[in-house]
Amino acid sequence: MKTSRSRTIVRNLKINKAPKEHSLSDLLTLMATLRGPAGCPWDREQTEQTLKKFLMEETYEVLEAIETGTPESLKEELGDLLLQIIFLSRIAEERREFDFSDVIHTLAEKLIRRHPHVFSPDDEALKGLKPKSAKEVTHIWGTMKEREGKYTGRSSVLDGLPLALPALELARKISERVSKADPAALQSESLRKKIEAGLAGLRKSEGQRSRNAAETNLGDLLFTLVNWTNSKGISAEEALRKANRRFAKRHARLELNLHPKGETQLHPVHRRSRKK
Repeated sequence: MKTSRSRTIVRNLKINKAPKEHSLSDLLTLMATLRGPAGCPWDREQTEQTLKKFLMEETYEVLEAIETGTPESLKEELGDLLLQIIFLSRIAEERREFDFSDVIHTLAEKLIRRHPHVFSPDDEALKGLKPKSAKEVTHIWGTMKEREGKYTGRSSVLDGLPLALPALELARKISERVSKADPAALQSESLRKKIEAGLAGLRKSEGQRSRNAAETNLGDLLFTLVNWTNSKGISAEEALRKANRRFAKRHARLELNLHPKGETQLHPVHRRSRKK
């Protein structure tokens, strides 16, 4: 019965509605249909595990649209990211764990609870809070997380960090947490000495046959550089993304100058894939 209703709604969507009129309810129905018996074989086969890579890809495409795109491209990429959230929620709904409305409710409750300075709290101790800066708001957010028990059972300031983060971003978060416990850890002079020592260690390892020493020295140097960027209020991850983009643009201009007719030095396999 439910599948038949979904088919009817989707048919009506295609015939009677312009895309700009589609609602969130329509989108949820579309996903249910795609996952249903008469839906798409590829969509039906997906799991939380197979969707992880798409979730990561779409997240980075949103970042790319924010940094270099247009409002139109950002709108599209946000939609692609929303698709992954709806997809994962649908899989959970099929297992009778939760659905998309539960995701929305949980988020709304969290936003209200963690902004007692905006929404009137029931707790008298939280009434009258008037933070004057983003830093003070961050402190309130942390206090509310503590009340929720988010820090229960943690024995280290590094507990709870998502280890699946990109390495540079994870290093930034580690550095940020450690510096709160030990502000001296991000003193510029000390970091400069560590960077110089790291470069010396890397040069020394060049003459060694084993790559272990070079890898260790490089990792330590990269981590120290992330500490240094933190001390300057710079995101190493974002800085490297921008450097990658600058390099790609310079290389594209170089290729154009060397091969004005548009022919590049692509590997034959790449040439074939490009013609397709």
